Amino acid sequence: MSSSCCSSKSSDSGANPLDQSQAVDDRYKAAAQAQEACLCTPVAFDSSLLKAIPRDVVERDYGCGDPTRWVKPDDTVLDLGSGSGKNSFICAQVVGSGGAVIGVDRNIEMLTLARQAAPVVAQQIGFANVRFLEGSIEALDALQSDGAPLIADRTIDLVLSNCVLNLVNPSARQALLANIRRVLRPKGRVAISDIVCDKPVPLVLQQDPELWSGCISGAWQEEHFLEDFRAFGFEEVHYADRSDQPWRVVEEIEFRAVTLVGQLPDF
Repeated sequence: MSSSCCSSKSSDSGANPLDQSQAVDDRYKAAAQAQEACLCTPVAFDSSLLKAIPRDVVERDYGCGDPTRWVKPDDTVLDLGSGSGKNSFICAQVVGSGGAVIGVDRNIEMLTLARQAAPVVAQQIGFANVRFLEGSIEALDALQSDGAPLIADRTIDLVLSNCVLNLVNPSARQALLANIRRVLRPKGRVAISDIVCDKPVPLVLQQDPELWSGCISGAWQEEHFLEDFRAFGFEEVHYADRSDQPWRVVEEIEFRAVTLVGQLPDF
């Protein structure tokens, strides 16, 4: 990808050089309004599952893999950083009327796009089994007005995400992984498509809001990504998909798309 393809629509991220939340919010706010063709990597999905989804939802989806391939009928699926809702709407069709899909995103513009599309998709497929919640994916335990967490303990069969975990501040990674484990049922699974790197990302790149919001400088190091999920008790953790060629190379650091899968034991 050329650098011109990644021109940032974001503003300065503020006093904390590693808090890129404003840069991410600004960029995805703009990307919800108009397609940004080069945000993350293009991925081919099952065309038969796209027919029921409005075109603007499909065009404003920004991912780097297809984690929906690990969804099973009747699953309850949690889509972290659900964005325009495309992955959630694909999951809705796979899980069927006996399953459910919950999308979580903090970007109001993306949530609006997804929520407006939900009744359209429901009419097309014949049932409504998707809901979209506002929240940060690293704070799924945040208490709501009724005193319950955003996502309850042990209620999810599969947690998936598509090119979003790299947008989370490294200081919040442990909270993110703890929440993923908390919400999963025994034998619960993960399918996480994301960007990883082959070397540590230096601070100067982490401080660049364009590279961060463009799914680059917040990337996990490839081996650490696997190790961190294993440290939280996930088994059979491996890369089901891994691109042979780097998506981008920045200062001799290779960034590539992967899909990590694993599952919890029957605890």
